[in-house]
Amino acid sequence: MAPGHHTSASRDRFVPAVLLLACATTAGAVLLISGVRDEKPPQPSAAQAFSTSADSTRPTVHPLPPADPVRLRIAAIGVNAPMTRVGLDAAGALRTPPPGKPGLAGWYGDGTAPGSAGTAIVTGHLDIPTGDPGVFYNLGALTKGATIEISRADRRTAVFAVRAVELYDRKKFPSKKVYGSSGRPELRLITCGGGYTKRTGYLSNVVVYATLTAVT
Repeated sequence: MAPGHHTSASRDRFVPAVLLLACATTAGAVLLISGVRDEKPPQPSAAQAFSTSADSTRPTVHPLPPADPVRLRIAAIGVNAPMTRVGLDAAGALRTPPPGKPGLAGWYGDGTAPGSAGTAIVTGHLDIPTGDPGVFYNLGALTKGATIEISRADRRTAVFAVRAVELYDRKKFPSKKVYGSSGRPELRLITCGGGYTKRTGYLSNVVVYATLTAVT
């Protein structure tokens, strides 16, 4: 995201935009996992990308006040995972959960809380060096309309609907599109994906775009 002034507090808990730019420019490297599995993880099809008439006018429920997320559930791909807070490394790049805990989903804790106004960011491993699958191994199999539920520390559950699933070359990661805020309660799930080489690891990132549609 290009450097600039902050939005209002009601929209997002933004860190300075320069740090989000640092996350974006290194997102591919940060989310890179040295997988050794023989089979290829699911990849999003072109049908799951945004259409030319993306649903920017989709109505949403009223945003929730901030509260830490504690559990992520995506029934369509069998995810039921605890969540942990992640931050930025010394270079300003977004961290992932520890490789030794591939079942954890990581929430960017200095940003928006899932369900609050703004764009909440959640990362997770595709796999780890041992070849074991991570929490987001099947993320590329998600389809539009799938439901994502995030339980929060305030005992409320933010329910999101998937709007699109896209695959980006990590050298051309669209930071504004992924990290930008519309002011609505939105969610991004990010992991690695695409082709793989031993020298560079995974070459792309899978990004899921979702919008808050209910609160329980």
